[in-house]
Amino acid sequence: MTSKRMKVSFQRREDSTSSHHCCVPQCTAFAKFNTFLSFHTFPKDKEIQKRRVVNIRRDHFTVTNQKRVCSRHFQSTDLIEPQPPSGRRRLKNGTVPLLFHWNNFSLPAPRTRVWERVERPNTDTLHTEAPSMDVEFSDHDYCSSAEPAALDLSLDHNEDQIARLQKQIEEITISTKFCLERFAASDDDIRFYTSMTSWAQVQRINETNQHTLRVGFQAQHLSLFNQFFLFLCRIRLGLLEQELAPRFSVSQSTVSRICVTWANYLYFMLGSLAIWPSRSAVDELMPEYFKALYPKTRVILDCTETYSHYKGTTTLKSLVGISPDGSMTFVSSLYTGSISDKEITKSSGILNLLEEGDAVMVDKGFLIKDLLDEIHATVVIPPFLGPSGQFSHEELAHTHNIARLRIHIERAIRRIKEYHIFDRVIPLSLAGSVNQLWTVCGILTNFHGPLF
Repeated sequence: MTSKRMKVSFQRREDSTSSHHCCVPQCTAFAKFNTFLSFHTFPKDKEIQKRRVVNIRRDHFTVTNQKRVCSRHFQSTDLIEPQPPSGRRRLKNGTVPLLFHWNNFSLPAPRTRVWERVERPNTDTLHTEAPSMDVEFSDHDYCSSAEPAALDLSLDHNEDQIARLQKQIEEITISTKFCLERFAASDDDIRFYTSMTSWAQVQRINETNQHTLRVGFQAQHLSLFNQFFLFLCRIRLGLLEQELAPRFSVSQSTVSRICVTWANYLYFMLGSLAIWPSRSAVDELMPEYFKALYPKTRVILDCTETYSHYKGTTTLKSLVGISPDGSMTFVSSLYTGSISDKEITKSSGILNLLEEGDAVMVDKGFLIKDLLDEIHATVVIPPFLGPSGQFSHEELAHTHNIARLRIHIERAIRRIKEYHIFDRVIPLSLAGSVNQLWTVCGILTNFHGPLF
C-alpha cells in the first residue's frame, strides 16, 4: 500500500504544474487536469521518432521538445514507474505508442488465460495409465503462496481497471467543464466561441503565447490555454463578466484582470506584425479585376462606428483599411463619433504609410483629395452629380465599378462587428483598454480565412 501511495504522489508532483498537451489526434489529455498521466517527449533516435510519428498518424509533423505523447498510449509493460527520489515515470528504450482511440486502446492479441499459464498434472494420463490407483490429496497448505502467473494477471487486471476508470473520469470532467478542450473535436464550436477556423489554428496561436507569456499571470488554477479561451469568448460572444465567472469557476475580478491582460498582450504581439504590405506585395496579390480597372489602388478605406443602443450615448469611430486582395492592413485608434472622415484620415497616420503614385479608394464622404495631393497620391471616388442633373454612361460605369469593389471593405468591417463585445456600452473595467480591444479584433479577422 505504501509503495502505491508513493508512486501516485510522485506522479502527481510531476504533472500537476505542467502545461503539456498530448499531440495524438483525438486525444484531449492535458497535464493540468490529468495528475496520473505522464507526458513523454520524442526520442533522439530518428528511426524510433519516425515509428512514433507513423503510429500516431501525424502527417507533416515536426518533432520538437514541446510535442508530447501521454502515457495512456503506451502499454503498461513499456512504462518504468517512478522510484524515489526522482519521482518521474520513464519509458523503456525503443518503445512506441500502440494504444489509441481508433483501436479502442487495446491490442488485437488476446491475453493468455491463467489456466493456460499455470502448470498442472495431466489428469488424462493419470486416469488412462492407472485407473485403479488411489490418488492421495494432501491437505491445503495455508502457508503456500499463489502462482506468480496468477498474481501477475491479477495485477494487470487491476491496472487496466484503474486506467479505464481514470479515462472515464477524465472524459466526464472535460465533458462537464467549460474549457477549450471540450470543444476541440468540433470546428463549428471552435468557430462559434473563438472565431478561429479550427482547433489547430487556436493551438498555433496559443503555442506562441505559451513561449512569451509563460511567466506571469496565474488565475485560480486556470491555465494560459483557457485564459486565452476566456478572452476570446468575452470579445467574440460579448459575454458579461458575471456570465464568464461561473463558467470558468473563477471570480468576476479574475475575469476582468484576464481580459485586460490579454487585450494588452495581444495588442503588443499582433501589433508587431507587418500587416501593411509593400507596393510590390500589393501588386503581386491584386486580383485581376482590380488590375484591369484600378491597378494603382493601395488601400480601400472606410470609417465605422461602434454600435450604441441609445442615440444620446457617445459612440466611437475608427478608420479601417484593406488591401485589394481583402486583407486587413490598417486599423486606426478609436475617436469620438463626432469626428469627420477627413479629420480622422489626417489624424490616424494612414497618410504616412502611403507612397507617391498610390491610389486610395473611398466613398463619397471622404473629401481627402487635397490631403492626397500633398503626398502625390490619387483618390478613387464615385463621381458627384454635375450641373446637368444626371450621370453620363462613363460616370455610371465608374460608379458601378467602385461600388462593386468597395463592397469588400463592408465585409471586412462586418467581420470586426461580429466580435459582439462592441454591441453594448464598454464597461469601465475595459475603458482603458478599448483601443487595444478594437485593434486586436481587427487584426484577428485576418485569421478567419479569405474575405472573398
